[in-house]
Amino acid sequence: MANKSFFDRRAFMKWAVAAPLLGLIKARELFATAARVVGRDSHGNVYQRLGVKTVINCRGTWTYLSGSLEWPEVCAAQVEAARHFVNILELQRAVGRRLAELTGAESGMITSGAAGAMASATAACIAGSDPKNIWQLPDTSGLRHEVIMAGGRSAFDSALRLAGGTLVLAFSPGEIESAINGKTALIYTTHLGEMLHKELAIAKAHRIPLLLDDAAGIPPIENIKLYARMGVDLYIFSGGKGLCGPQCSGVLLGRKDLIEAALLNTNPYEGAVCRSMKVGKEEVIGCLTAIETWLKLDSAALYREWNARVQRIARLVNTVPGVKTEIYTPDDGNRYPTLRVSWDQQGWGFRAADCVRKLREGNPVIEVLGPDNPSLVPAVREGNPNPDKKEIKEPDRLELVSMTIQPGEELIVGQRLRAILAGARKP
Repeated sequence: MANKSFFDRRAFMKWAVAAPLLGLIKARELFATAARVVGRDSHGNVYQRLGVKTVINCRGTWTYLSGSLEWPEVCAAQVEAARHFVNILELQRAVGRRLAELTGAESGMITSGAAGAMASATAACIAGSDPKNIWQLPDTSGLRHEVIMAGGRSAFDSALRLAGGTLVLAFSPGEIESAINGKTALIYTTHLGEMLHKELAIAKAHRIPLLLDDAAGIPPIENIKLYARMGVDLYIFSGGKGLCGPQCSGVLLGRKDLIEAALLNTNPYEGAVCRSMKVGKEEVIGCLTAIETWLKLDSAALYREWNARVQRIARLVNTVPGVKTEIYTPDDGNRYPTLRVSWDQQGWGFRAADCVRKLREGNPVIEVLGPDNPSLVPAVREGNPNPDKKEIKEPDRLELVSMTIQPGEELIVGQRLRAILAGARKP
């Protein structure tokens, strides 16, 4: 009896914590009903008028879900940029000087996403600034063209191959050193921390440029200065993820000579291999503005706000017996407060994939981080080729990323997820 009383008290406390949120949800539902009656939302937004559903994004800054939402300062800057003509080459070089002031890197440029930065950097390391070599790419005959892939292949290495790079896989610092030869153009890595330091030391010793891909490395914004202090030759961030800049933008920072070579191998140069990877004046100004905005922000206050959103979802789903929640912040990219939601999938006969499907089929559409990746080419196998690797098990949980959840949406998500899990729970 004492044990039952303990569980009753614990359930009561969960409901008590969730009660204010449940009351707020009911009030919002009444307001939405009234708005429909008076026709306030009869026209919809630009997407709805095309028959496209908007999404409540709890999955994070995935490209197929249109990345992140821009800071208001970014939107305003792009509107201003769109009012004028400008010489793109002058603009990129001026932005390079401004990026040097902001980051401590020697120079920088705005690219067509992180993948565009990868391609431009590869072309720079293969062809340099020689017009004959630039025109020759992606034919690399007579040029250094091998790209050592620290840690093996990824789903994004086509950006390196498009510019003429031939991949050479290496899975340890020793293998990287052994792979270096007269054909090596650069070393590509996504590693951070101690492994990055080791790889950088090898690159410096052999005078081979190191390209660090940290597309999801912001936040924290301090990373934009960290790699310059370390002396990384070239490094990349996505503009349309944590930076909250234009979705079709990226940032390439590093050595001035390599940035200049990257620019010469890229739009607007006619005949350059990366000409097709166009980034407009609006994206250039927008991405620069995103960096300036981040450097002025109170990051601690932003994290408190993000954390509070997933806390509200947790309070609602915790009212379902058997559901467990945990809030954590990843330390290897996409560093936002993230809510883990788990239950006995086998005992309930209800998998994480089932829950993802129900959330996706509802109205509004809710996307969460589950076992699927709708944007992955089916033939791709990310990571190192390893014949002994065991079959990857389906995750035993869902994750909800706070950064892309807009204010107020957490109540809709929490209520929907709570209803789905309560309906799926076996007595």
